[in-house]
Amino acid sequence: MQVHYVTYEGIKFPPAYNSEHSLSFAHNEFLVRDDDVFNVTYPKSGTRGTVWMTEILSLIHSHGCPNWNQTVLNSDRAPWFSTRLGLESALSYLPPRLLTCHLPRHIFPKSFSRSSAKVIYTLRDPRDVVVSYYYFSKMCNSYEDPTSFKQFLRDFLNGELPHGSWFEHVRGWMEMKDKENFFFITYEELKEDLHSSVRRLCQFLGQDLDDDAISSVVQNASFTSMRENPMCNSILLPADIMDQTKGQFLRKGICGDWENHFTVAQSETFDRIYRERMQGLNVTFPWDQ
Repeated sequence: MQVHYVTYEGIKFPPAYNSEHSLSFAHNEFLVRDDDVFNVTYPKSGTRGTVWMTEILSLIHSHGCPNWNQTVLNSDRAPWFSTRLGLESALSYLPPRLLTCHLPRHIFPKSFSRSSAKVIYTLRDPRDVVVSYYYFSKMCNSYEDPTSFKQFLRDFLNGELPHGSWFEHVRGWMEMKDKENFFFITYEELKEDLHSSVRRLCQFLGQDLDDDAISSVVQNASFTSMRENPMCNSILLPADIMDQTKGQFLRKGICGDWENHFTVAQSETFDRIYRERMQGLNVTFPWDQ
């Protein structure tokens, strides 16, 4: 089935959630508050995109108490404010707001630059992003079903997938890496030491959680807990939006799955393009080692 993507500022967006109006409003008219916290990623940047960070931030917001996470949909706890439904939720949300998006920096709300709102940006090894994005596109009816992994990888490297180029997304946001209201972390760091990562996030957010509360955040944001929680595992989505007979939304939650999918030639091509596109960024990520 052919999908007619919504295009805004030259970037394709899935039509089920987005409209030109919602994207334009988010970019030009959305009023950012000083106490807003934005959860920003490129799609599929760890345990299905932003889902993991949404769970972590919700739990920190609740000082480790899991009730909010277990009774309220993640899309209501941290609305996707650039989408049609999410925008409505975000505008009626009492402060302080948790807000979510995949927006590149250049179409993020203009009012952000006049605020002291905080952005948490999560990255992941782009090779694992490709694999996760490929399987997600096969399940989600707002995305064209990939013809092959080979073609999907080529489109990723050319920046032709919905939400645009991974390289441009990362470079745009990482221009903010030295700003005090910007925090970036990798999926790999979260996987390696979630406890320390939560402590760092609390410090950035000015949230003073005791050891028990931090342990509760870690426990309730585990992959197992998320997989069993209908408020974040997307099992409540109707099949005409997310066909989970074609795969699981929370699929593996591991690092390095790309090695099971890339050929040697694909890996070499990817490495060459990655080095070219990331040149001069002056940041070393775990997958660069």
